[in-house]
Amino acid sequence: MKKYFAQLRPNERRLVVGVLVVVVLVLNAVFIWPHFSDWGKLRQRLAEAHAKLKLYQTTAAQIPALTADVKKFASVGETVAPEDQGINFMRAIQSQSAQSGVQLQNISRQLTHDSDAFFVEQVVNINVLATEAQLVDFLYKLGSGASMIRVRDLELQPDAQHMHLNANIRLVASYQKNSPSSATASTATAP
Repeated sequence: MKKYFAQLRPNERRLVVGVLVVVVLVLNAVFIWPHFSDWGKLRQRLAEAHAKLKLYQTTAAQIPALTADVKKFASVGETVAPEDQGINFMRAIQSQSAQSGVQLQNISRQLTHDSDAFFVEQVVNINVLATEAQLVDFLYKLGSGASMIRVRDLELQPDAQHMHLNANIRLVASYQKNSPSSATASTATAP
């Protein structure tokens, strides 16, 4: 190659060197310069991975405390046997309506929703006739205390004489599910 380069005239040498410089610049532009930002992207991905790892480690460290909280909350509160939940719910509604002076006009069939991991929901629609004070007292006392009864929907209209309120109410009661460990322990000791 040296021998070939030595035989060239000065202008030809300049041309060959210029072509080589252009080729090197084109190769750099195609293969090297586009990858200058890769180092920054790699550092950013590494920082994100470290942040995610720290988050996962922090969350994993909280597992024992969260497990203890779940056990504590599962044992708190009133436990009603699954076969008594519907009766307990209806008894609470009827006794509170009698205490508050609310007239139960219609009670629909109860529906049970078992989609939550910790609670079973009993849903019932009722139609009541009451004065303003009676209705407020009924709803307030129904939701207070240890009962987990709440109003999901409420529709109010005056009655024909405009003396009472006609209310369509959807009530929801949440009852704790029996934990699998206590259920298996009770069945293991039964025989």
